[in-house]
Parts: sequence; C-alpha cells; structure tokens
Amino acid sequence: MNFFNSLGLPLALLGAALAALLPGIGSAVAVGKTGRAAAGVVTEDPSMFGKVLVLQLLPGTQGIYGLLIAFIALSQTGILGGGASAMSGSQGLLYLAACLPMAIVGYHSAIHQGNAAVASIGLVSKRPDQFGKSMIFPAMVETYAILALLVSILSIFGVGGLNA
Repeated sequence: MNFFNSLGLPLALLGAALAALLPGIGSAVAVGKTGRAAAGVVTEDPSMFGKVLVLQLLPGTQGIYGLLIAFIALSQTGILGGGASAMSGSQGLLYLAACLPMAIVGYHSAIHQGNAAVASIGLVSKRPDQFGKSMIFPAMVETYAILALLVSILSIFGVGGLNA
C-alpha cells in the first residue's frame, strides 16, 4: 500500500473537521458581533429584546449546517460508528472536497450574515415597525449557506457510489 492510499481516512476526517470548524468559527464571530449590537439596542429599549434576538440568532445557522455535514461525512465513511474501513487516498480526497463547499461558504456567509444582521438591528432600533423587512437582508445571505449545504450533502452521498 503506497503512502497516498494510507491517507484516505485522515483526508475524510480532515474534510469533516473543516466542515464543522470553519462555519462554527464564522457563526461564533457573527453571533458575538450581533450580540453586542443587540445589547446596545436593548439597553435603550428593553422591549426590543425579542426582535433583536431573532436577528442575532440568524448567523448561528451556518455552524449547525457545518456540524450536520461533519456528521453525514463521518457516518458515510464509517468513522462515526467506529466501523471505518480502509479507503483509498482518492476516496478520502473526494470526501474532503465534498465537505469544502460547506466549510468555505459556511465560514464566509456566517461572517457576512452577521454584518447584515448588525445593520438590520440598527434598522429595527430606529424603526421597529420594519422588523419584517429587516429580516430579509440577513436571510438573503443564508441562501448561499443553504446552497453550500446542499452541494456538500449531494457530494458526500455521491462519493460512496464512486469507484475511486
């Protein structure tokens, strides 16, 4: 067995780890940033708590999506259940590649969704009647995280059917 083929499971594990870590980091940064903005609004008007809380929570979804991709990848490779068998380096590389859309897009979309949510919190603080409209701005960023989630799910399940 050559060296590259011995890397199959570690490469798949790296993909799963990146899918969980990067969107999780992005979500933590974004939720923290929006939490600071929300706290400022609630300091001035405690009745705004529910509205700004919803906006603060939005960028946390990427971390959840990343964790979902990690679980799917780990279960498909057998790592999660402890029944992992040797896989080729090519197959491990394919699992790594399948996790990258969620890892990369999840990180960036969480950060940018946090920025949009901070702006929306500012909008709601001045115009509470515009809460519904303010939700649209960060929700648009969410679309790309969902697309990355779908691509990663389809790719992970596709790898199992390949002879690599």
